[in-house]
Amino acid sequence: MGEGSNLEIHPRLFVLIFTHVGTRRVIVSGVTANPDNAWMVLQVRNFAMVANEGPKRTTHLILDRDTKLTSAFDEILAADGIKPMRTQSRSPNMNAFAERFVQTVKREWLDHFVVFGQRRLRYLIDTFLNHYHRHRPHQGLDNRPPDSKGAPEPAVIVFPAGKVE
Repeated sequence: MGEGSNLEIHPRLFVLIFTHVGTRRVIVSGVTANPDNAWMVLQVRNFAMVANEGPKRTTHLILDRDTKLTSAFDEILAADGIKPMRTQSRSPNMNAFAERFVQTVKREWLDHFVVFGQRRLRYLIDTFLNHYHRHRPHQGLDNRPPDSKGAPEPAVIVFPAGKVE
C-alpha cells in the first residue's frame, strides 16, 4: 500500500460581504472556514475604515440575525458613526440586495466550479466581482454596471426604415 497524504477539505467556507444599496457595489471582506469573533471583529474594523472614506459616509448597516454578528460587531460600527439595523428573524426580503447578490454569485459563477480551499474561493469571487462591477448590467442602474459612471452611452444601432428580410 502506498502512503497517503493528509488532504484538508473544508466542507463549508464563509464569505462576509457588504453591499451598498445605492451604487450596487459589493465589498467582499473576507473568506474563512472559521468565522470566530476575532475574525468578525477584524472584518468589521476593516469595513468601517473603507465605508467612511470619500465624501459620502455610511450611516446605516442592515444586518441579519446571524449569531456571528455579536455585540462587538455593533460596538465597532457605532464607534465609527454607523448605526447597525437588525432585520427580523427569517425575513430575507429585509436584506434583499445582499440576498440577491449571494443568489447571483452562486448561480452565475460558483455553481460552475469545484472549490478546494479559501484561496481558490477568494480568487473566484474576486474574478466575479470584477465582472459584476465593470460589465454586468443592473436594472436598478438603467442596465449599466456599477462602475460605469462617466462611461459613454452604449452604441445604438439604427436600422434603416423599410422591409426587414
